[in-house]
Amino acid sequence: MRIGLLTEGGYPYATGEARLWCDRLVRGLPQHEFELYALSRSAEQEERGRVVLPEHVTRVWTARLWAPADDGRTYSRRDRRRFADCFEDLVRGICADEAEPFAAGLYGLAELAREQGGLDTALRSETAVRAVEAACRAPGARRSVRCAQVADLLEFTDALEQLLRPLSLDWYEDLREVDVCHAAAGGVAALPGLLAKRFFGVPLLVTEYGVRLRAHYLERAGAPERTGADAAPGRPGGAADGPRLAVRALLAAFHGRLACEIYARADLLVAGNAHARRWQERCGAARDRMRTVYPGMEADRFAAVGEEPDRGDPDTLVWVGRVEPAKDLIALLHAFAEVRKAAPDTRLRIFTTAVVPGYLADCRSLAAQLFPDEAADAVTAGENPVTFEEIGGPDAPTPADAWGCGRVAVLSSVIEGFPITLAEAMLCGRATVSTDVGAVCEVIGGTGLVVPPRNPRALADACLSLLHDPERARRLGAAARARALELFTVEQNVAAFRDAYLWLLARGPGRADPAVPFEQPPEARIPGHWTSPAWAPNPEAAV
Repeated sequence: MRIGLLTEGGYPYATGEARLWCDRLVRGLPQHEFELYALSRSAEQEERGRVVLPEHVTRVWTARLWAPADDGRTYSRRDRRRFADCFEDLVRGICADEAEPFAAGLYGLAELAREQGGLDTALRSETAVRAVEAACRAPGARRSVRCAQVADLLEFTDALEQLLRPLSLDWYEDLREVDVCHAAAGGVAALPGLLAKRFFGVPLLVTEYGVRLRAHYLERAGAPERTGADAAPGRPGGAADGPRLAVRALLAAFHGRLACEIYARADLLVAGNAHARRWQERCGAARDRMRTVYPGMEADRFAAVGEEPDRGDPDTLVWVGRVEPAKDLIALLHAFAEVRKAAPDTRLRIFTTAVVPGYLADCRSLAAQLFPDEAADAVTAGENPVTFEEIGGPDAPTPADAWGCGRVAVLSSVIEGFPITLAEAMLCGRATVSTDVGAVCEVIGGTGLVVPPRNPRALADACLSLLHDPERARRLGAAARARALELFTVEQNVAAFRDAYLWLLARGPGRADPAVPFEQPPEARIPGHWTSPAWAPNPEAAV
């Protein structure tokens, strides 16, 4: 079977969100042939290189979304009118939240790119800006976009041009030949698969371990807003670094409409947990086309810790993850202050995989205030019971070593999707204390303690209950490891996707080719590319 795997900002590069699970998926299915279609996010990512690919990856296509391409061709008057009509439909669907004009405009622009070349110049034209302005002012437009000013229109049009660059790619004649098109994420990453489904009937599988629409909302919510004088274009620093209010609304509307279109057209939607499925259902996904496949982790990496119940300090709490506001380490430190009152010998070790520098400095400062360095006697150097360490350091070369430092794992997040670090702690056989956010309850399934977020007192009480009852902590850790080995391994993940591919192939593709099998031989197809314009000279004609 030929699988066209669509990625954005991850595999096959050495960095990125989906790199690990995509690599495990490809290597776990050597009987299939994979073709990789990667949307690149930055030049730095490409400079870091790719991972070593197995032999059954037959080709790799890369599209640089950070570097716009321009074929130097301007449209004729007729094609400009056609572009204007399609683009007006698209932005009307965005501003008025209407599905039909959005889909008509999206596929109309894709058809134009297929016949006449890329859309880069047209999407940056004055025609596009005026179309956005008219849609924002039209009756029925969202109230949040009616106040858009010239700077808003220019910023949104520029962002929309970047988001729609996949429409101008030359991948589609190759994608029509694959048996299944698998998008490793929703949003822009699924656009090529959406078009291959629309025009060639290629079955589309979309996997979302993190819902792109939700991620967009969280990113925009965390950015500073620009209003008034701070919104002057080109003004550096300060509040000017964030998007304007109208631009936020327009981008949110675009991503919302795109998500609904993808969920409506995909043959199969795979969510990483029930929390993600609820987002998909809210955007119109049909339950009969949805499956839940948990992320796969390499259990062998955590076997040494998980099979040694006596390893680790029983008086140590362990936290592992990215230090950022969503992880709410401030609440954890306040909770640990309560723990120290009841259990003075307890330590808290915080292991970082990545950091937001300003937030890490705040956490260090709070820890120094709450827990002054303590010494056992007059001649011993003082120590702080809270330590900040990095994964990869001498005491914790790997996450498994970090979890092995203590008996109780803590998660204090206020925002969480699928908590990978929690699953790692479970594979290590650690008892867990977590906040009830995202898919936490679904992951632990009764094998750990759960408390409300932003509640340091409840977090402290849960930690103390396990510190004072080592036998209970041991039983919960054993149950957690058994659950993780059943649900969160690479083997179950690969097996689930193998079944999904076979299910899609067995249903039969709804292609536009002749209904009679083998009526048209493969060699009858004329080679060409999606964006080869009709006016381009035929190189074979000169032979």
